[in-house]
Amino acid sequence: MIALDDTDRAILHALAADATLGAGALGRRFGLSQPAAWRRVKRLEEAGVLAGRRLVLDAQALGFGVTVFLGIKLAIKGRISFEDFERAVQAIPEVQVVQHVLGRFDYRLKVVARDIADFERVLRRRIMTLPGVGQIEANVMLSEERRPGPLG
Repeated sequence: MIALDDTDRAILHALAADATLGAGALGRRFGLSQPAAWRRVKRLEEAGVLAGRRLVLDAQALGFGVTVFLGIKLAIKGRISFEDFERAVQAIPEVQVVQHVLGRFDYRLKVVARDIADFERVLRRRIMTLPGVGQIEANVMLSEERRPGPLG
């Protein structure tokens, strides 16, 4: 566990909003020299607090107008069935997120598709044929509000 001061938290908040900010911009924003800002970012990376920076793509702008969250309960459970399912689901490009969860379902998937007909095709031809799939529940996303969370 790393001790974070107010400047560290401010840097994390700024990077959560815009991961492209460099040490110079962070330094100017928080009254630090570029090397001092770089050292702080490097320390946060080395401590594992910053685990990477990613680019957020706009699915709608790329032609994917439907996002569906699927709950999947495997019919047969065991180490091998989980591994088989996880290996097979990785081959489906429309599946953006795979979460192994505890509760009513074994997995939650975030699936993007061009439209409902395209989603139905992905569901029938790719997801329902995955090894071990038993019960499936679909929730179509109507809207999304991105919230910064406790640090960002």
